[in-house]
Amino acid sequence: MDPYTLKTLNAERRARRAAILVTDLGDGRDRIVREGDHVAGDLGTAIAKAFRSGNSGSVEAEGRTFFLNAHLPQPRLLVIGAVHISQALAPMARIAGYPLEIIDPRTAFATPDRFPDVALHAEWPEDVLTRQPLDSYTALAAVTHDPKIDDFALKAALDAKCFYVGALGSRKTHAKRVERLLALGASADQIARIHAPIGLDIGAASPAEIAVAILAQTILAFRSRGLDVKGAAA
Repeated sequence: MDPYTLKTLNAERRARRAAILVTDLGDGRDRIVREGDHVAGDLGTAIAKAFRSGNSGSVEAEGRTFFLNAHLPQPRLLVIGAVHISQALAPMARIAGYPLEIIDPRTAFATPDRFPDVALHAEWPEDVLTRQPLDSYTALAAVTHDPKIDDFALKAALDAKCFYVGALGSRKTHAKRVERLLALGASADQIARIHAPIGLDIGAASPAEIAVAILAQTILAFRSRGLDVKGAAA
């Protein structure tokens, strides 16, 4: 790999942007393809699949053999609300490979005793997200039921094109949320990306079951990016 290509690849990785190093095994030439770049034909199909899976490997396309070295940021899950659902979700997300952080300004809820070994911010989302901006490899789940806490984070997630945005609440609750988000400047298309009620429809009732539904929907959204899959993020 030439120094310029390496420098470019490292810059993409530092910025938490996905990139694939495409190497022609016939002549050794390589190039970087960023997520969203248009590549036609069978090679483009293989590259799109690699962006979804994160798997590297060789492919045959246009009568040539290419090696696709995929560099995807690790997806992370940001939860707004230190509630019972979050307590159940934290260990599940860790096992599934989605580092989880929690934001909740209510210091009675956001305590290390309730959330051991979890990155916990007992602050307002506005303050945390100014320091740690969201990106397209972040999933956001808003579960406080408190507009003063949830709404800013939801709008920030939509603006950052987070791969998954979910919000707890009934359809009636969400209808009121839609009005507030429109007032904050969110577009109808943006708001349509919010999964509300949150989680896959598996009949979940307990906090632990709702956590399972949220994590499953998050994984589906991540693995189906760019595909029209029912239940995935738009």
